[in-house]
Amino acid sequence: MIDPHLNENDLLLRNTIRDFVDRELAPNASKYDLNEEFPGDAIEKIAGMGLFRLGLDENFGGVTGSNIHLAIVTEEIARGCASTAVIFASHMSLCSKYIELFGDHKQKAIYLPKLVEARVLGALALTEPDTGSDVAAIKTLATEVEGGFIINGSKHFITNAKEAGIIIVVASSDPSLGSSGLETFILKAPCEGLTITPQKGKLGIRGSSTCELNFNNVFVSNDKRIGKAGKGFHMTMQVLDAGRILIAAQSVGIAQMALEVSLQYSKQRKAFGNSISEYQTIQNKLADMATEIQAARLLTYRSAALLDCNQPFETEASMAKLFASKVAVESANQAVQIHGGSGYFAPNIAERLYRDAKVTEIYEGTSEIQRMLIARSLLSQ
Repeated sequence: MIDPHLNENDLLLRNTIRDFVDRELAPNASKYDLNEEFPGDAIEKIAGMGLFRLGLDENFGGVTGSNIHLAIVTEEIARGCASTAVIFASHMSLCSKYIELFGDHKQKAIYLPKLVEARVLGALALTEPDTGSDVAAIKTLATEVEGGFIINGSKHFITNAKEAGIIIVVASSDPSLGSSGLETFILKAPCEGLTITPQKGKLGIRGSSTCELNFNNVFVSNDKRIGKAGKGFHMTMQVLDAGRILIAAQSVGIAQMALEVSLQYSKQRKAFGNSISEYQTIQNKLADMATEIQAARLLTYRSAALLDCNQPFETEASMAKLFASKVAVESANQAVQIHGGSGYFAPNIAERLYRDAKVTEIYEGTSEIQRMLIARSLLSQ
């Protein structure tokens, strides 16, 4: 099908990733989920395709690519395996992009070549047990000492932390200063004083590790601080704004697979002598899913295109993340409903999608936070 929003190169990229996903990734997604297994083989193949280089500085091993390209890749990977998609998106948007945007030349030269080849994975240590949406209230303390800083505190719900070799850490040099006291550091892992503990019992995205980090007098030298003093909050918010585009893309991928398995099952499943796809109730569900998915995809593309054109994109990214995550949850719910009893049991794809979808409304800014940001933008006009 021709897509007027994508050029020939965009379509080639999408079709290449889709073929890989159908051949290599989707058949193993249930195994990763059921065993809570990190998809190391898939990550290695994605690295071999050069996708971790996409859109990063060519001087440090990156290749030309747009934010629309990153959205396309993330959507297609999520269509096959949401766990692999969040590993990819977190590495790219929360670590590699952080260093590219705000690191100095030496930091880029040291870390980006490793990240673009996925010789090490990247993570962002931001969320804390008592601090989620309120980033300015971070309690992890970075105390300045001769030659650097000593970090003490804890983080949790940190994606990729178990496998990461490079972790961006957000800490406060002075909690009384609120957002103005935040600093960010590049931390090589493992290191002395850092304890990483996997958090078990996740509802979905079970192939992606989520960990608690405890910092006990972890030393980081001055050359590992990113950006100017006191700019950690603004840098992190900028990274999160762009990262929401990829969460929207992940949501679209989950929703798209929910539609595809629902179409396939509805044509095969018979009830009262007919395929259930012949009944208007099922047709209505399929029609609504397809329409909402396309709308979510276009919102995602729009926010990515604005960022590519160096235009204000933050509100559109929040809209895309808010709407696409809602569509993912609703589409997965309808997929289970269409599958009936079989959709309630693993390893049915609909069952996995139902569990995977929910977190898209939570991480990198909950739906409530997105609504607040959108409303704030509207009211400021």
